[in-house]
Amino acid sequence: MEYEAVIGLETHCQLKTKSKMFCGCANEFGAEPNTNVCPVCLGLPGVLPVPNERALQLTALTGYLLNCEVPGFAKFDRKNYFYPDVCKDYQITQFDFPSTTTGHVDFEFGGGIERVRITRAHLEEDVGKNSHFDQHSGVDFNRAGVPLLEIVSEPDLGSADMAYEYLNALKDILIYGGISDCDMEKGMVRCDVNISVRPKGNEELGVKVEIKNMNTFSGVRRAINYEVPRQIETIECGGTLVQETRRWDDVAGITESMRTKEHAHDYRYFPEPDLMPLKPDNAWLAEVRSQMVELPLVRKQRFVNDYGITAQDADVFVGNVPLGGFFEQAVEGSDNPKAIANWVINNLQAHLTEAETSVGDLKFAPEAIRELVEIIDEGTISSKGAQEVFAELFEHGGSPKSIVDAKGLAQVSDSVELQKWCQDAIDANPGPVDDVRNGKENAINFLKGQVMKSSRGKANPQLVGETLVKLIKG
Repeated sequence: MEYEAVIGLETHCQLKTKSKMFCGCANEFGAEPNTNVCPVCLGLPGVLPVPNERALQLTALTGYLLNCEVPGFAKFDRKNYFYPDVCKDYQITQFDFPSTTTGHVDFEFGGGIERVRITRAHLEEDVGKNSHFDQHSGVDFNRAGVPLLEIVSEPDLGSADMAYEYLNALKDILIYGGISDCDMEKGMVRCDVNISVRPKGNEELGVKVEIKNMNTFSGVRRAINYEVPRQIETIECGGTLVQETRRWDDVAGITESMRTKEHAHDYRYFPEPDLMPLKPDNAWLAEVRSQMVELPLVRKQRFVNDYGITAQDADVFVGNVPLGGFFEQAVEGSDNPKAIANWVINNLQAHLTEAETSVGDLKFAPEAIRELVEIIDEGTISSKGAQEVFAELFEHGGSPKSIVDAKGLAQVSDSVELQKWCQDAIDANPGPVDDVRNGKENAINFLKGQVMKSSRGKANPQLVGETLVKLIKG
C-alpha cells in the first residue's frame, strides 16, 4: 500500500520591537543573563501588564501580509503550566479569539506555485531559556516577555522539501514586512512540526505526531524525512502509532519520544484578567495597512514580466532589496533592461562586495548605469572600455559619457581609418589571410586582434570584422 504524509507547521517568530510585550524591558539579544528583566516580565506580585502597541501593529500587519482576516475583536488568555523557564507559571497568549485568522501563503515549489492555508497567527509572550551544565542548570529570563507570533498552518504540506520551501517563503515575507529579523542563530524563529501518514487517496487523517522546538529549517526537513518513513514502517510491520510529542536529535538523526497524549498538559486556558480585549477601529487598521509592502513572490513575478529579465536575476533582486531598488531606478526609460540587470548583478554587486560597502554609499546615481548601457549599445565604447568606465565610475563617480571623453575611450567607427588599420593587418599577415580565403573562418579572429592591437583598442570590433571580410573576400 502506498502512503502519503500530511504535515502542518506551527512557526514562532520574535517580533521586531524595541521593548518586550508587556513591559519596558529591552528586547535585545546577547545581554548578560537576567539583566533585561523587571517585576512585570518576572510576574512578581502587584504588577500589571501593559500591551506593546507596536507588537499589536506588527501582528495585524502580519495578518494582512499572510492574506488573513483581522477581526474586530481579539483577547489575551492565560495558558497555565509549570516549567522552570515560565517564571509566572502561566504564559499570556491568545486562545479562542486570536488577532488574525484564515489566510494563506503562496510560494514556488516543484516548478509551480503552491498554496498553504494559514489557520491563525496569534500573539503571545516568549518564555525564558534553560541552560544545563555538568552539575547544575540555570534559567535566563531575558527572553521572557518578548513578543512572539505563532503562525499555524493547515495540514497542507506533503513532503519535507515542500515544508522547507514554505518556511523559507514565510521567513522572506516576515523579513520583507519588517515583522522580524528571523535570525535563526539568535533563536528568533522556532518551529513545531505535526506529522501524520495515511493511505494515499484517503481523506481521513492519521495519528498525529508532533516534533517540538525545531530551530533550523534544514533540521525540520531532516526530521520529516526521518519521521515519515518511521511511521510508515511502524504501520506496515503491524505496530500502532500513538499521538505523542517527540524531539529531534540532530546528531543521531532520529526522533525520540518525549510524552504521549495521556501525559499531555491541560493548560486550563482562561481570559487574561489584567488585559482588556482588543477592538481595533478602522483608523488604526488603516494605519497598519499603510505599512504593507510588496511580497517577495509578487516582486519576483513583476520583475520577470515587466523587465523581461530571467527568474534567476529576479531572485537576486528579491533577495537584495536595495540592489533591486537601484536596478528599478536604473532601468526606468531604458530599452535594454536585461543588459542593465547584468551590469548591476555581475559588476556592481561584485564591486560592492569587494569594497565592503552598500548601495546607499555609491558615488553615482542609478541613471549612470543606464547611460553606460546606452553608449555600449550605440557602439561608442567597446566592452573592454566599458569595464574601464565602470571602474572609474565606481571609484570616483561622474557620468559615463564624461569619463569616455576624458580618457579618450570612444571607439573609432570611421570607415576610412578602419580600412587603413585593416589593410595594414592584411598586408602584414598573408598566411591568416589565405586561411580566411580558404574557408578557415576562425583565422579572421587573429586579424581582428591585430587591428585592435594597432588601434589600441579603439576600433569598433564589429566593424573591424565586417571590414576585414570585405577587403579579403572582395
